[in-house]
Amino acid sequence: MKLAVFDFDSTLMDGETIDELARAYGVFDKVQEITKNAMNGKRDFYFSLKERVKLLDGMSEKLAVDVCKSLPLINGAKDVICELKNRGYKVVCFSGGFKIATSYFRDILGLDADFSNTLYIEDGFLNGEVGGEMMFGDSKGIMLLSLQRLLGISIENTIVVGDGANDLSMFKYAQNRVAFCAKEVLKKEANIIIDTKDLQEIIKFI
Repeated sequence: MKLAVFDFDSTLMDGETIDELARAYGVFDKVQEITKNAMNGKRDFYFSLKERVKLLDGMSEKLAVDVCKSLPLINGAKDVICELKNRGYKVVCFSGGFKIATSYFRDILGLDADFSNTLYIEDGFLNGEVGGEMMFGDSKGIMLLSLQRLLGISIENTIVVGDGANDLSMFKYAQNRVAFCAKEVLKKEANIIIDTKDLQEIIKFI
């Protein structure tokens, strides 16, 4: 058995989920600046996530769901997942973003599983709080190691794909480390660098 792990925001999806939520709610400029610093490794991921979600306090659940269902996928996302599964890979998504996006696209893309965070809802509105499986800078690495142990998959049979600083923690547990249209902080640790916005480029390297 082999394992492929994809980040969601700016990897499977063309953009950042929280930025699009913020745009719809009228707080885009404040959130985008925090996102930019976090993805470049200049801000602690946990605190930056909490700070950004707090700015969404009062946003309606319906609006948030509508935004997440309309997110654009990266070119080649469906194709590369289909090809990897044909080659015997389990394909999963790790995201510091949110279940309302990743679970929706899990089914559309045919992913085997998604691991992300939950926006808390009170009476139909976001209350500015968040919790879940991918809250910290090292969460992806910890979850990847757990999956490898559970499924009996080696580092040699693992591919990881990401674009930002919070993807670094899973790189040490994979032989194939793909920096996809990535920040410099991630490119430094990658052994596969793809700067063309087409996920099918990955197939050339496996």
